[in-house]
Amino acid sequence: MATDVITLITQDHRTVESIFDRLKTGQGDQKAAVAELHALLIAHARAEEDRVYPGLDAHHSVEEHKEAEILLDALVRAEPGTPEFRETLDELVASVGHHVQEEESTLLPALRQTADAKELDRLGKAFEQRRAEELKALSGSASGSPDGATKAELYEQAQQADIPGRSQMDKQELAQALKKAGS
Repeated sequence: MATDVITLITQDHRTVESIFDRLKTGQGDQKAAVAELHALLIAHARAEEDRVYPGLDAHHSVEEHKEAEILLDALVRAEPGTPEFRETLDELVASVGHHVQEEESTLLPALRQTADAKELDRLGKAFEQRRAEELKALSGSASGSPDGATKAELYEQAQQADIPGRSQMDKQELAQALKKAGS
């Protein structure tokens, strides 16, 4: 199993593209596919921003992550099968496709030139660990939460309550923001 950061990032890109294909063709449970896409994109972005980008000139990539998160939030709110869902999905596919193309043609080749194999593996482990933490937080059980909500459920409630900054919040912060908002 590959552990270098470039391979791990590109594997995630192919997984996202596969989920996009399922959504575009209407295969399977669309809500579940959107939830899977949401978790993977958020975890992937956080892992890149926290573990990979600090050593790179990646300001533009961070901005593209933020744009994708806004579209992703809109997709989560949209009802599958509606024109709004299709339009939002098309915008998200185009936005993420552009980001992936730039990252794979510019940022990752630059990283490959500046980092040796040992450093790429170190970054890969750090990326993988951070992504796993975020995926667990997004989909894990909230046993300490009084209502038993997962982070993903709290995030969805925060979206419905239009709480600003929700994509940057951890589970506890989401719960506190919802409580403060009276949701």
